[in-house]
Amino acid sequence: MSTLKVVNLGLPKTGTTSLARALKVAGYRVADHRIRPRQTETPALKDAFVADLLYQGYFQAGDPAELFEDFTALTELSCLRKGKSLWPQMDFALIDAIRKHHPDVRFLASRRDSWDVSQSMLAWSDLGTDRLPASDIPGLPEGYGETSRERIQWIDGHYTHLHAIFAGDTAFLEYDVADASSHAAVAEHIGTQLPWWGQANANTENKAS
Repeated sequence: MSTLKVVNLGLPKTGTTSLARALKVAGYRVADHRIRPRQTETPALKDAFVADLLYQGYFQAGDPAELFEDFTALTELSCLRKGKSLWPQMDFALIDAIRKHHPDVRFLASRRDSWDVSQSMLAWSDLGTDRLPASDIPGLPEGYGETSRERIQWIDGHYTHLHAIFAGDTAFLEYDVADASSHAAVAEHIGTQLPWWGQANANTENKAS
């Protein structure tokens, strides 16, 4: 049975790993992009991608969180590797199903300046140079995403979409990771003190080259 409490709908390279660490330090059981073998005793969950599990739960039981057992937070939902291009944070029906099955879940949308996100994607392995342009992504069809302009337009469109989905809903909070007040805002929104708040998984010079 799911005990889900927090779901982040932010894009990759918007501080999702830092959020995962902050929530882990605060006592949450966090699934970030994929479930590591040490995090579960269930064979089917070991190394499973969060995106895959969300869609399996959604289509098999109607509840995207059905397979997460006692995980309490999801911080990076998308998957773009091994032939998969899955973006649950852009799927209205899936998000709506989480809201209906888990009305107490608090939604976050981590965000950075769109130019900075675009550049970070470009610098991170082959994400911006190969995987984004070669994949079919909601709002960014195959063949698009190679230029900064295209990536930024896609990034901005995602957050505009989230604001439309959650218009007037106090269960949703978008926060800017560069804003000094974001630590307190996120802690208040989820109703939990966050002893650690910082930057994890930053691009290195080697990855940026």
